[in-house]
Amino acid sequence: MKLLLKWLLSAAALLCVAYVYSGVAVQSFTSALIAAFVIGLFNVVLRPVLVVLTLPVTIVTLGLFLFIINALMFWAAASVLDGFHVNGFGAALLGSLIYSLLGMLIESALGGLFTKK
Repeated sequence: MKLLLKWLLSAAALLCVAYVYSGVAVQSFTSALIAAFVIGLFNVVLRPVLVVLTLPVTIVTLGLFLFIINALMFWAAASVLDGFHVNGFGAALLGSLIYSLLGMLIESALGGLFTKK
C-alpha cells in the first residue's frame, strides 16, 4: 500500500515540478505516472552503478557530483518517454532538485503515516 501511495504522490510531485518550473513539461497524469515509474526504475538500477563508477569524482567534489547523477537520471527518463520533456541538462538539474525535495517531503509524510507499532 505504501509503495502504491508513494508512486501516486511521486507522479503528483512530477506534475508540481512541471507547474512550478517551465523547463519541465508533463502532458498528463498518466504520463506523470509512467515517468515517476521510469525515474524510480532508473534510480534503482542505473544510479548505484553510476555512483560506484564516479566515486573518485564524488569524493573530490564532497558529494556534489551526486546532483549531476540525479539530473542524468531525470534527463534520461525524459529522453526515453513521450509526454515528459526536459529542456536540456540545466533544466534537468533544477527539475531533479525540486523533484528530490518533494520526494523527501513525501517520504517524511509516508514514514509518519505508516509507522509500525
